[in-house]
Amino acid sequence: MAVVARTPADYCQQLTTLLPPGPAWDKEFQPQLHALLQALAPELARLDARALQLLDESFLDTFHELLADWERVLGLPDECVGPGATVAERKAMVRSRLVELGGQTPAFYVQLAVRAGYPNARVQEFRAPRFGRSRFGRDCFGSWAAQYMWVLHAGGRLAGGLRFGVGVWGERFGSTPGNALVCLIRRAAPAHTLEFVNFD
Repeated sequence: MAVVARTPADYCQQLTTLLPPGPAWDKEFQPQLHALLQALAPELARLDARALQLLDESFLDTFHELLADWERVLGLPDECVGPGATVAERKAMVRSRLVELGGQTPAFYVQLAVRAGYPNARVQEFRAPRFGRSRFGRDCFGSWAAQYMWVLHAGGRLAGGLRFGVGVWGERFGSTPGNALVCLIRRAAPAHTLEFVNFD
């Protein structure tokens, strides 16, 4: 059942009903009092409507006015991705920050890369050499520490970024759009692992 805001007429009727009983409060004997109640009714209706809007602002599907407050509480804009350009992008960042569960599987890191704009991302895991569990020509070996190493192959870097001969004086040199992906992966990676991001 949807909650509907009361109209000024509803509030005027309610205020009139709350008056004490008796002929002394009739409209014909107290026209100034009834005029005052009619003047108060629109403000009460306005407050009722704003209270319903506040309820809408507390849900992810309907918030708009409290976007800055949502961002402040959730620590946005994200230091990795930077501020969103449009209101729709900022709302999407709020929603993803609230509902994102996290994870430690390769699929989770591939999903992070896909959302960052790298649709061909894949994860390569390394294993420590163990007798009887490896196949010739298939497994990559390394030291015992290799079991804690993994590589996210992101594909090509996104277009953009500064390089020699393209930027102008004063702009930060060497920043690329891939830095956001590296920041996201490093922040989400388990503390005991050593992760690498490889761009073709």
